[in-house]
Order: sequence, then structure tokens, then C-alpha cells
Amino acid sequence: MQINGVISEFPKEVKLLIAAFIFTLSIGFYSSIRFVDDTTNSNPQGIEERYLGNEDNVKATKMQFKKTSAEVMTSVHSHILSLSVIFFLLGGILTTTDINTKLKLFLILEPFISILLTFGGIYLMWSGIGWLKYVILFSGILMTITFSLAVFFIFKGLLIKKQI
Repeated sequence: MQINGVISEFPKEVKLLIAAFIFTLSIGFYSSIRFVDDTTNSNPQGIEERYLGNEDNVKATKMQFKKTSAEVMTSVHSHILSLSVIFFLLGGILTTTDINTKLKLFLILEPFISILLTFGGIYLMWSGIGWLKYVILFSGILMTITFSLAVFFIFKGLLIKKQI
């Protein structure tokens, strides 16, 4: 079955459904990125303090305490499940675009690797492997870039007029 480039041939109603979904999903995704920036300052030290606390830092402007096992497991569990579904749906829609096959495969598969590195990294960092804060930052950035590119290519495909 050939689905490459089919998005431009979808009926107007299906295109509108996909556009509304991607637009709404993007608002949720980027607001969560804003939340991460607010809580970690998008830097390795902020990531570490978010989960391991900063009680030893007398210059800290906001006191943070080490997360409990339940807090970390709840966060890791819920993010892995929800982001897996989000990227599965996004990847499914992306398969219908006509972008380069290698780029498409990268944009479909990379987010799942980043999900595991980001949230597995958070758990392992919390467990005592401090250098993983750099992996968490890098994989989170890469996940955001792949999300953005996937959304761009989906909207590009939606805007192509149906060939008669």
C-alpha cells in the first residue's frame, strides 16, 4: 500500500481534522516546553535541582527538595506513556507526507529514543548518575526539534492542493 504523499489528496474535512489536532497538540506540547523552561531554566544545573533539590545552595532564590520515589515514578510513567501516544499519532500522520524517506524515518523513530533517554535519564539521574543531566537536556532539545519539523511537514502537506 502506497501512502507517501497521500495527505494532499485527503478530503477537506480530514485535512481540517488533522490541522485542528496538530494545532491543538502543538499548543499543549509547546506550553509544556515553557513549563520545563520555567522549572529548570533549560540548563543542566536546573534539571538536576528540579529532581535532586537545592537545599545545599544558600544562594538559591527558590528552595527545592529532592523528589520522592513516587513523584519521580509518576512523572516518568505518565510522560513516557503520553508522549509515546503523541509521537505515534504524529508519526502516523507524517507517514502520509511526501518528504524524503530517510528524513521521514528519522522524524518518526527519533522521538521514541529521546523519550527513553529523557525520562529514563531523569530516573537514573535521580538514582545517582548525575552526568545524565546533559543527556536529558540534549534528548529533550532533539525531541522538540523533531516535533517541530514533523508539524512543519504535516502542515506543508495539508496546504498542498489536491491533484485532479
